[in-house]
Amino acid sequence: MADNLAIEIRGLTKSYGSVQALRGVDLRVREAELFGFLGPNGAGKTTTIRCLLDLIRPQSGILRLLGYDPQQSAVEARRQVGYLPGELSIDPNMSVEGALRYLSGLRGQRAEWAHVRGLTARLDLDVRSAIKNLSRGNKQKVGIVQALMHRPRLLLLDEPTTGLDPLMQQEVYRLLREAQAEGCTVFFSSHIISEVEQLAERVAIIREGIIVEEAQPARLRQMALRRVHVRFTEPVEFASLSTLPGVNVLMCADGTRCTLQVAGEMGTLIQALGHLPVRDLETEHPSLEEIFLAYYERKEPEGGAHGH
Repeated sequence: MADNLAIEIRGLTKSYGSVQALRGVDLRVREAELFGFLGPNGAGKTTTIRCLLDLIRPQSGILRLLGYDPQQSAVEARRQVGYLPGELSIDPNMSVEGALRYLSGLRGQRAEWAHVRGLTARLDLDVRSAIKNLSRGNKQKVGIVQALMHRPRLLLLDEPTTGLDPLMQQEVYRLLREAQAEGCTVFFSSHIISEVEQLAERVAIIREGIIVEEAQPARLRQMALRRVHVRFTEPVEFASLSTLPGVNVLMCADGTRCTLQVAGEMGTLIQALGHLPVRDLETEHPSLEEIFLAYYERKEPEGGAHGH
């Protein structure tokens, strides 16, 4: 493995019975890179992370984590990693501070408590509260703090902003950028295009257990897809709308209602609608899987099983 790679994955496959979750994943993440792992639920993101940490064993493939083989040197590799699982399980009767001190003890008391206090203050987390009394968002904050508190060389974060309000999401983004500035590699999974676009320097897009594309965040802006429902005060001719770049007319009804699919920016459509008698306009964002179908339908993996 090259010295500047924090993560290297080659030919990774994993099956759960007859379900093939990973179908030959290849991935390389450089040291001190902020890397997004984007895919819909069930695409294989969590399975990939668990294989990296040797929490589950793949059927085949080569894995390297900070230069270590995680199957042969799991303790050495994990010592340098901060991991946020999709669901963090902590004794519900412990206080937040008790849980964090316990987890710090498992790591050999490597966390500086002043640093921990700073993290909890920035996330507005009451360390006196019992875990069982926390909201989903506050439990997520505990998970973020325990991943960051020992200043790891590598962060593996599974959907890190789940349950957080928008302001707290921004604070988490700042913490991750600061960790990166100190030399930490940040690898995070997400099913939210806007989050990956805002945070990542580079992104791998996984669908049904294979990497369908590696891209810069600017590519994600091109993938923005909206469904637009328009009602007019009187019947109009829709033909002009169907000729606009990135616009597909999905449905028209009695000349006064239409549903459009818009890829990319909305500006051209808005300008065109400005010349028409619009009564009402609504937009919705399709699911990530629908977006992936629109962009990767020609790269459909063989078979129909979904990953985890």
